[in-house]
Amino acid sequence: MNGNKLFNFTIQMKRVVFFILLSVAIVSCSQHDEKKGVTTDLVNSPGSASDVGSDKPHPIITFKVESHDFGKITQGEKVSYSFKFKNTGEGDLLITSAQGSCGCTVPHYSDKPLAPGGEGAIDVVFDSDDKKGIVKKTVTVVTNAIPSTKMLTITTEVIVPDSESK
Repeated sequence: MNGNKLFNFTIQMKRVVFFILLSVAIVSCSQHDEKKGVTTDLVNSPGSASDVGSDKPHPIITFKVESHDFGKITQGEKVSYSFKFKNTGEGDLLITSAQGSCGCTVPHYSDKPLAPGGEGAIDVVFDSDDKKGIVKKTVTVVTNAIPSTKMLTITTEVIVPDSESK
């Protein structure tokens, strides 16, 4: 009989400990650290995701095209394309980064704010050295617009020249 009481007491203690741990987990998950300024925004830029739903004017980046096909090029050739865009929103547009999917794809852009109605471009240079066949690369553009990320795509077919006969 003493064994049964001990067994029941152990089960009750396990339940109490479980509910205490569960309560601590719930409370700790719902707290926000104000001192550290913890945020879950993807981009910590003025006028970005934190302003969704506010009355603040938002920029909108609108590209004329979001993909470009260079067609066939010869291995080792460098080609470039200018992705033209316009700020069709009501706030200043700021590009915070543009990153190619590899070192062979290099974007160039202005880091100056673009007023509403203003036009700009992201120039992308692709170096086909050591590439062959069909190649698809991307450039990820991060701005203070909503949505904050746009993906640009370039494709090409890299032809390897025949070796010269000696």
